[in-house]
This record gives sequence, C-alpha cells and structure tokens, in this order.
Amino acid sequence: MDSILIVAGENSGEKYGADLVHQFKKLHPSLSFFGIGGKHMEREGVNLLFPVEELAVVGVFEIISHLPRIKKIFNKIKREIKRQKPSAAVLIDSPDFNLRLAKKLKKLSIPVLYYISPTVWAWRKGRLKTIKKTVDKMMLIFPFEEKIYEDYGIPAAYVGHPLKERVKTSLTKDEFLEKYGLSAQKKLISLLPGSRQSELKYHIPILAEALERIKNEWNTQFVLLLAENLEENFLLSLIPPWLKGQKILGNDHYEAIASSDLVLSACGTANLEAALLETPLVSFYRISPLTYFFGHRLATIKNFSIVNILAGKRIIPELIQQDFTSQNILEETKKILNSEEQRSEMIAEFRKIKNLLGEKTAPQNAAQELEKLIKQKQDTEKRQ
Repeated sequence: MDSILIVAGENSGEKYGADLVHQFKKLHPSLSFFGIGGKHMEREGVNLLFPVEELAVVGVFEIISHLPRIKKIFNKIKREIKRQKPSAAVLIDSPDFNLRLAKKLKKLSIPVLYYISPTVWAWRKGRLKTIKKTVDKMMLIFPFEEKIYEDYGIPAAYVGHPLKERVKTSLTKDEFLEKYGLSAQKKLISLLPGSRQSELKYHIPILAEALERIKNEWNTQFVLLLAENLEENFLLSLIPPWLKGQKILGNDHYEAIASSDLVLSACGTANLEAALLETPLVSFYRISPLTYFFGHRLATIKNFSIVNILAGKRIIPELIQQDFTSQNILEETKKILNSEEQRSEMIAEFRKIKNLLGEKTAPQNAAQELEKLIKQKQDTEKRQ
C-alpha cells in the first residue's frame, strides 16, 4: 500500500477529503496521498497536483470556456496515475470530471471509492449506468440515497454526513459580537453568496441592492462570509462602496451563522450548515439563462435547496433564477424577522433534519470503507 489518489473539485468536498485522509492516516500513518484539493487536504499531507479552484466551475455552458484547462488537468492526472500506480482512488463529488476519471481508473484496474453521490435523485439519472460500470463502491451522505443504489445493484454504504462532525462553534454569540465589534442591539444577517467566482458575479449585485433596502427597514448589520478559495479583492470588486464597510470574514463562519438572526445563502452546502446551526435562512441561486433552461428541463425534483429536499417539503424560501430579486429577498426577510412563530417553525424543521442525518461519524466510516476496498484488492491479487 504505497499511495492513494484523492480528487475533490469543490471547496466543501476538499474539507471532507481532508477529514477522510486524517482518519485513514491513523490506521496507516506511512501512507501517502496525491491528487486535487485545497489547503485542508494539503495540511493533511496530500501532494496536490492542482488546487481545487481549477475544477470549481458550475454550469454546462460556463464549463465550455474552461475545457482546455480541464483537459490539461485530466491529462496530468492520468500521467501521475500511471507513474504512481495508486492502491485505490477516492473521488469526491464533481461528477463531470470524476466519472470520466473513474472510467480511466477502471481500465487500469485501480479500485474506485466514490464519496458523495452525484445528485442522480435530482437530475441526470443516467449517470447510474456509468457508476455501475466504473465505481467499486459509493459512500453516501444522505440516508435516502441507499435505496436508489440498492435498486440499481450498485454497492453503496451510508457513512453519515461529514458536516455533522464539522459544524461546531467555539465562541458564544456575545463573544463573537465582541470579537468583531458588532452590536447586540442590531439584527445580524450573514451573507453567503457562493464559493465560485461565477456565482458571485450573478449573486452580489442583487444581494447588494436587497441589503440597501433591508437596512432602510431595520436596524441591521451584515457580515459577508467569504469562501476560503476566493480572494477578498475579487469580492470587493463586485460590491458597492457602502457594503465594503461591513465585516468580511474569512474565518469563524459557523460562529457568524449561529450568532445571526437570519442567513441569506446561495443554494449548496451552506444551506445545510445554517440548518444544522438552527439559524433561519433564505436560499437563492442564479446561473446563466442557458444553463438554467437545460438543467431545469432535466430536473426531476421541485426543490433546489438540500434543506427542502431532506425535509420533503418547502421549509425555507427558495429564490431561484428570475425569482431572485431584491424585492423578493426583502419580502422573505420581512416574513422571517417579523414573525417569531415562523422562525420557531423553521427551527423545529431543522431539528428534524439533524435527527434524520443520524449520529454516524462520516470520516471514520469513510476511512474504514477505503481500508476494506484496498484489502479486497490485495486479497484478489494474492489469489491470482
């Protein structure tokens, strides 16, 4: 057991990858990892061939302009796989890249563990055919996914959701407010505009307009939570002068969310983070019209936010595409800030989601699944 390939193409996925590596190295301290990830994986000793930002592109049509770069990354990964001959591969989310890579790994007889399923329950169910042919085992983070893979005859295990381990706070609300010079007398709203540059370009202008209207209605203060893979200067280039005076945080994100009266968040992992921290939120998302047109036609579910999908109903507002306007943000903000009953109902639903996800410790379970997969390969080789 010399090395393992690990590839994460998203900011959230690379954190989960880092947790897996950390747990696996407890079992095998001398093992080395290489692949694509970010600073969390690098801290765990992963030899990064490319940073996670190189793959963080959203949308079919947005990807087209990045194809030459993505092809270059893919070719380098292929060369490294042939050179290092890893014992196994862990592919995390990012199905457009990783399922293609899984085909290559299959041809080289390298076992593949896929961590975090593509959203086959939402769209592009045809990916299950590719997964069945190329992936040795799926590690699932939502309990309802098990039946989908069982029905399709694909080996899979629900390992738990990695956020249950990660979403923790180290500061009380009073400590957080004092640390960042925020007022206990003002409503606090946390803004999570997304983790990709393309998302910020669509989201920030509308958010800025909405925030100006909100601050005229309430005695409010805002904190902008900057994804770790984004540069603050890029964010500053998109926001109006008055908003530049607000707090922009690269750290203490969970403390900010937990201390807030409301979260305005792009659809994605941040929605679930807010739910786990029991902070009311409004979810939004906008992409290019062409990407939305084709994606919406292929979608098989009504809700976009994972919070509503897990709840099985609309428990938080979703402002998607043309519904993502400053007026609609203002209206949804009014409903939540002005109604203690609505806030309480939302928080009660969040607690149901926490119970649904259970108490499984995803990083440890994922590390054990990886160890089992490698052992199976070794046993097979001994018999040959």
